[in-house]
Amino acid sequence: MGKQINVALIGNPNTGKTSVFNQLTGLNQQVGNYPGITVEKKEGICKLPRGLKAHILDLPGTYSLNASSLDENVVIELLLNKNDKDFPDVAIVISDVENLKRNLLLFTQIKDLEIPTILVINMADRMKRKGIELDIALLEERLNTKVALVSSRKGTGIEELKEIIINYRQISTEPCLHASVIDPEYFGRLRKAFPNQSLYKLWLVITQDVNFGNVNRHSLNSDPDFKTKSFSDLKRLQQKETILRYQFINGLLKEAMSIDLSSASDLRIKLDRITTHKVWGYLIFFGIMLLIFQAIYDWSTYPMDFIDITFASLSEWVKTALPAGPFTSLISEGIIPGLGGIVIFIPQIAFLFLFISILEESGYMSRVVFLMDRIMRRFGLSGKSVVPLVSGTACAIPAVMATRNIENWKERLITILVIPFTTCAARLPVYLIIIALVIPDKTYYGLNLQGLTLMLLYLIGFGTAIFSAWLLNQVLKIKSKSYFVIEMPNYKLPLFKNVAINVVEKTKSFVLGAGKIILAISIILWVLASYGPGDNFDNAEEIVSNQNENIAGQELEEEIASYKLKYSYIGITGRAIEPVFTPLGYDWKIGIAILSSFAAREVFVGTLATIYSVGSDEEETIKNRMAAETNPILGGPLFTFASGISLLLFYAFAMQCMSTLAIVKKETNTWKWPILQLVIMSLFAYLVALIAFQLLK
Repeated sequence: MGKQINVALIGNPNTGKTSVFNQLTGLNQQVGNYPGITVEKKEGICKLPRGLKAHILDLPGTYSLNASSLDENVVIELLLNKNDKDFPDVAIVISDVENLKRNLLLFTQIKDLEIPTILVINMADRMKRKGIELDIALLEERLNTKVALVSSRKGTGIEELKEIIINYRQISTEPCLHASVIDPEYFGRLRKAFPNQSLYKLWLVITQDVNFGNVNRHSLNSDPDFKTKSFSDLKRLQQKETILRYQFINGLLKEAMSIDLSSASDLRIKLDRITTHKVWGYLIFFGIMLLIFQAIYDWSTYPMDFIDITFASLSEWVKTALPAGPFTSLISEGIIPGLGGIVIFIPQIAFLFLFISILEESGYMSRVVFLMDRIMRRFGLSGKSVVPLVSGTACAIPAVMATRNIENWKERLITILVIPFTTCAARLPVYLIIIALVIPDKTYYGLNLQGLTLMLLYLIGFGTAIFSAWLLNQVLKIKSKSYFVIEMPNYKLPLFKNVAINVVEKTKSFVLGAGKIILAISIILWVLASYGPGDNFDNAEEIVSNQNENIAGQELEEEIASYKLKYSYIGITGRAIEPVFTPLGYDWKIGIAILSSFAAREVFVGTLATIYSVGSDEEETIKNRMAAETNPILGGPLFTFASGISLLLFYAFAMQCMSTLAIVKKETNTWKWPILQLVIMSLFAYLVALIAFQLLK
């Protein structure tokens, strides 16, 4: 008992598995991927009584051990591989008190693997309201296990669960029923051929094409003492196994569970009639989105202004507090403005994740998926495509990964290709600062113009994704059939703890991920902007002083700084590419910011912050510096309504994320599709931005 206990959380989707995981681990968790594949891996540490610890692994949701997706395959592979470092000492199957019959199918299968298995019946707080009564003692007796009645919402039953985990060695590993009775002769031959192996593990290897130890489907089929059945015969046996399990479960629940329907509520049915209505459903969804984007602007104004002023003051303080020199300049003009360019958007990004988490936690997001399926079908997409498209508003990378649940290859490929059009959180910093510069901060009938513009950009991105999907559906000649199945979870009040953990983890992941890139690029840009070749840069002070004999002091210093920037490495590069961006209404500084943001979109603001801060001695915020910029060709402000709209549209359509390209390559197993994405989206973005500026200027 001295070692750390390995615990695997397993369960159907929408049983509250993540809520139990959060209750056990709190913020002591991390998210990654399983080696070699894009399935998300969530793990954390749980402190148990008596000073013990448990390593908790939250496995992907699965309905049974008859795998139909990569997610479900991960569960089976782990449960069969005793040599895996994450192989569980004890498995915890999370079930939902209202769907116990369906959940117990998975429990009985895992019990057959002879792993100590605990049954957690979650959402116990709903039992009284739904008129449900359970005989826990009978369930424990018939299932050969310990049962924990838990409410992750109210936090009840968690301490009892921890005690059961500590005493997992006392849990029987005897199966609830023996699946071999579906064909005694066949299973008898299998046991005879492999006497030292678990019978049910062998059955899974035969039917699921998974491995355990040195045993795989090929080694089983090549054994001279054993000949397996045909594919169709195996499928029939699988069906007989499922029927056998449900017969056992039905018999058990008839005795151990009673439901008084008179006390059950039909509120969910009434709500579904409204939220999935062919007219009201869309209006409600549109109204919720409008409310979210208005709140993002209104609520985050004060913290953003505070962060903006703080970073400007910090930069100025560093200049005066530290001795003058390259190192001080690097910190005050490179690192601090670069980081400030991303930190300022934490409030708005956090609010975005907050609202998305609330919609998911409440059960409403599943209704949105169901509702949008009606539209998706017309454009050659599955209703399942909506999940990646909606999650793309957070980040395109996990959204592309989420397409693995789409069984049909054509629908999956189309979804992968159009996801980058949806407005991800990385575009948010760019949108917010440009909107603040070119859209008036005015309110009409309670609606803020800046908030409406932001929502419009989200709608344009989503609309372009849908139209592109329709176009690809016509172009890609891949014949296929698919079916859409989604489970509607119960409506529930979002759990504060789940929402808080989700917001903290997602925001932290975004900021740290972007922060590394921005910090590196900020340092590189500062070096390129602070040094230059030739006499023009080296003798800038003398040249400017001779050309401007009538100015002195602060004005002269600004002229020198501007001249140096023009003849620095970054200035020379920027002016070389300026002709490409001039027709869009941009100067060379924006051109540099656009090129650098192909590493990550959010780098745009950090790049401009670094460029504008080089050589500046004034305590000015990045927004003020951008507003003061003049157009070198047309004169007047650089950021006008025309150039601002052009820039917003460019970022709405351009493929500017190396990480997304890498994940698309990984998911499609070829560079063909990501390269096509990069070229077509960038050309389309340039064309739209060009037309917008030329029409509006």
